[in-house]
Amino acid sequence: MQIFTHLLSNSIPLFVLSVIILFFYRKVALSSFLILYLVTGLTVWIFARGNTYHIGASGVVYGLVSFVFWMGIFRRSVKAIILALIVTVLYSGMFLGVLPNQEGISWESHLLGGLVGIFAAYWFKDDLEPDDEKPTYSWENEPELLERPFFLNRDAFDKKKSERDAGSSDWFSNQS
Repeated sequence: MQIFTHLLSNSIPLFVLSVIILFFYRKVALSSFLILYLVTGLTVWIFARGNTYHIGASGVVYGLVSFVFWMGIFRRSVKAIILALIVTVLYSGMFLGVLPNQEGISWESHLLGGLVGIFAAYWFKDDLEPDDEKPTYSWENEPELLERPFFLNRDAFDKKKSERDAGSSDWFSNQS
């Protein structure tokens, strides 16, 4: 019975986080979800304990939470940071699930799903959405102006005081 309640409790976060990724990270949504699903399952199959059941979507849910959170850290765009904060507020209680504190619950799946989410966020951090790309402003397209020093007579800064005094008594007169 505990298995079914655990499966049911993963359904709402799976739906909400899938919608967030599909809506806000369209460019990488499908590939990131496949990586989270397949790599989490593979790592759980390789590294998890053999005396407990590892069924359910909790590894993928932890991967999705981790993915959205770390995309905010890696991309540093306003949208990604706000999504990371929303996910942190909604699902911050899930962080205790990576500890082996519940009998019969695959904490390994939670932990490995979170690690795979960090990996996926790092992998896709440079695949920006069109609304995340930095706009090019008009002044960035202007040709570079010739650099002219503020002081035409650079002796005021390049020479020692004794060298300036020996060359000219009034170095301000050479400014024009």
